[in-house]
Amino acid sequence: MTDTTHTPGADGGDALVTAFNAVGADYIFCSSGSEWAPVWESLARRHRDGLPCPQYLDLTHETVAVGMATGYGLIERRPQGVLLHAAPGLLQGSMAVHGALLAGVPMVVSSSESTTYGDGPGQDPGGQWYRNLSVVGGPHQIAQPFTKWSNEAASVHTLPTMVTRAAELAWRAPAGPAYLNVPLEILLEDWDGREAKPIVRPGSTHSSPEEVDPVAQLIREAKNPVIVTETAGREAGGFEALVAFAEAWHIPVVEPDSAVCGNFPRTHPLHAGSDIGPWMDEADLILLVNCRAPFYPPSRRPSQATVVVIDEVPQRPHIVYQVLFADRYLEGNVANTLRQLAKRAKDLDEAAVAERRAAQEARFAAEQTAITQAETKAEGAEGIDPVLVAATLRKLLDGANGIVVDETITHSRVVKRHVQTADPDSYFYVQGGLGQGIAVALGVKLAARERPVVLTIGDGAFTYNPVIQSYDASKAYELPLLIVVFNNRVYKSMNLNHRRFYPEGAAADTGEWLGTDLHRLPRLAAFAEPFGMYTETVDAPEALAPALERALKAVAEGTTAVVDVLVTR
Repeated sequence: MTDTTHTPGADGGDALVTAFNAVGADYIFCSSGSEWAPVWESLARRHRDGLPCPQYLDLTHETVAVGMATGYGLIERRPQGVLLHAAPGLLQGSMAVHGALLAGVPMVVSSSESTTYGDGPGQDPGGQWYRNLSVVGGPHQIAQPFTKWSNEAASVHTLPTMVTRAAELAWRAPAGPAYLNVPLEILLEDWDGREAKPIVRPGSTHSSPEEVDPVAQLIREAKNPVIVTETAGREAGGFEALVAFAEAWHIPVVEPDSAVCGNFPRTHPLHAGSDIGPWMDEADLILLVNCRAPFYPPSRRPSQATVVVIDEVPQRPHIVYQVLFADRYLEGNVANTLRQLAKRAKDLDEAAVAERRAAQEARFAAEQTAITQAETKAEGAEGIDPVLVAATLRKLLDGANGIVVDETITHSRVVKRHVQTADPDSYFYVQGGLGQGIAVALGVKLAARERPVVLTIGDGAFTYNPVIQSYDASKAYELPLLIVVFNNRVYKSMNLNHRRFYPEGAAADTGEWLGTDLHRLPRLAAFAEPFGMYTETVDAPEALAPALERALKAVAEGTTAVVDVLVTR
């Protein structure tokens, strides 16, 4: 969407909206603040006059605004606009902005300050800026630690190009949020109508044949190679390119617990689970494909493997401490690099390939047997085992082209292992802190309205979310979700750490486990009832599948459904 209309006499609000047009933003996700009246006026004029502009979403919490932009960006991979309020709104949304940084989602986040405090000419910004809203150094200084780039638009005449610069920086690898402080006085200032040039997709960098050929030779000579990936599926075409690469060379793929999205079909015979441990001493070649933190603790070094890092930006600037033990780097567009390597899968040692294929087939068969056994055990258990919930979801979503957004902690391994997503953009794990899951799922649904979107979430994580504001967004913008709560009535991860650190401590002796009990919470599904959403609370195994079927039917008919499942662990 590009606005080519010059409008002399307009103000900074028009300049900002025009800039978001130039960025190509489909949406402006806004958690309202008093500084945005110029933007609202510009949008109202454009709606009245039939002029192009991004679609505006009026959202009632900062985490919802940023989280929805994150979810939308996970699917669309293009920068959108996010408007928050002053420094307090930026602080309120900061966890979600940091989550977008970790998830690699481009966006332009803006909020304001006052630069005159009522002592300058022109319209009065209001006393609240002088008394309560200002911070030393400006909000762009606050945003600096959790964004890719943070700056101030100091003139209405440079505002449009500052927005496009922020978007271009946000879009380039490693993608992430950029922040722009737009003072209220700039928004109210007259603008001469000079527009920013529309931005285009970033160009790509490629590893040269001279760099790729030696790595192909390393793979050709390896007896026991393995691929480890966390975010290959986040790149455009990365999922498909990784499948083609692994199949061409017959190399197993490990998705560690730190994987943030679906990177490889979990049903594929080359999928080697989530544990890199067995490979640390056995592998002679480890290919880290978009894998920011493969080894834990970081000093845990593979005993004999050569390590090749395939990543557009292997050294992540936002990671404080990062250890890769790389022997070689292939830097540049990851999907392109994988395709180059796949083409070089020739003159293979068929005996070595047959040996590792047989070994992987045995591993995969053992894993499938273990999954079946765990599900059989869960079916016969008293109460609802979390495995039964995940397995039931898998069966109900089979063939539905669904997307799973996961904000569980204790049950995250269970969800990945038993839901078994197998398609591109079908699984995302919420990054950066609990409390964003519903908003991220709403953003995913906004980008993929034709696909069912399921949020799996723990009861502890659920209570961190701005639930009421998220339901409001779901209702207002017709974004139905299936929300499945794994409710074990406890902050289990906190409790496990207490027991791990103090196995024979006072709490173990007395049973006084602080900071963990959630039994006092009311029925979690009930919060959706005032919005007319479908709700069920399930506490019996035989009731689980029918409840989830009814909930999915309600979602297909256009309403969010919340199923609170009382699990046994």
